[in-house]
Amino acid sequence: MKTILVPGGAGFIGSHTVAALHRHGYKSIILDNFSNGHKESVLHGEIIDGDIRDTALLDTIFNTYEIDAVIHFAAFIEAGESVVNPLPFYDNNTAGALNLLQAMQRHKVERIVFSSTAAVYGQPENDNALVETLPKLPINPYGQTKWAVECMLRDIAASSNFKSIALRYFNAAGCDPESRIGELHEPETHLIPLVLQAASGKRKNIKMFGTDYPTPDGTCIRDYIHVSDLANAHVKALSYLFDNVEEKNGFYDAFNLGTGQGFSVREVIETARCVTGVNFDAIEEERRPGDPAFLVANADKANKILKWQPEYPELEEMIQHAWAFLKNR
Repeated sequence: MKTILVPGGAGFIGSHTVAALHRHGYKSIILDNFSNGHKESVLHGEIIDGDIRDTALLDTIFNTYEIDAVIHFAAFIEAGESVVNPLPFYDNNTAGALNLLQAMQRHKVERIVFSSTAAVYGQPENDNALVETLPKLPINPYGQTKWAVECMLRDIAASSNFKSIALRYFNAAGCDPESRIGELHEPETHLIPLVLQAASGKRKNIKMFGTDYPTPDGTCIRDYIHVSDLANAHVKALSYLFDNVEEKNGFYDAFNLGTGQGFSVREVIETARCVTGVNFDAIEEERRPGDPAFLVANADKANKILKWQPEYPELEEMIQHAWAFLKNR
């Protein structure tokens, strides 16, 4: 049984990935400082309360456990907040990843799957689905910190036997179909759980930040991908590093993860009204800084090379799973 270190494994996507790792016969060591993660979301594996910026702790972990690979989630993710307060993002996302990579090199752990983001592409020039070869032009510090880590992974692979895959995903949505774990950000910033909070009465309304974008209904368009599909993609990427990359070779590659379908903010709100049966209020607000108008993935590369396909591609099903989790809580 291979042992995987999962920094940030108590977070939304991390906890679903830990569950997927368990299903596929891996052992997980979860490292999380619980600034955003939740212990109750970790269904399997061993939990260590700590931070990737703690060099001594990382050395202890690598000395204590025979770590075969790392799946790295630990990062701040709020793009708007990164514009207002960028330095914590560089400290946690970029310097933290550097500290982790240095520890991996010291202890000769040579495989990592990195949680990256579509934000590395910045503002697309047109409404075409994004492909991995596009220029990387982040328009906010969040995207810049993630791209900086990808650059490190690329450069390490070119100079050593280090092997890495960066997964650039779009908007994570949904919850575990069995409603065991779900989205628990505090404060919540993601659209679908915010919309469902409005439907449940937890908040008075949902705000639409920007209704004058160059899109058919004036609101931002995003590619939503079920969190369980994201989790399975991480396992596919890990298997690829173990089974398809020669031991003596360095390797780096990046893959988009999405459904290839774009839904506007207004469409998400209307779908949520249909799923919940609640006609909650939607309020128009000014644009937020750092929000691109259109982000939709071309995931053909992941389909072809990683043999990955979304199992839950429909927006309605993502919202149904998230609604079921919210009602169960």
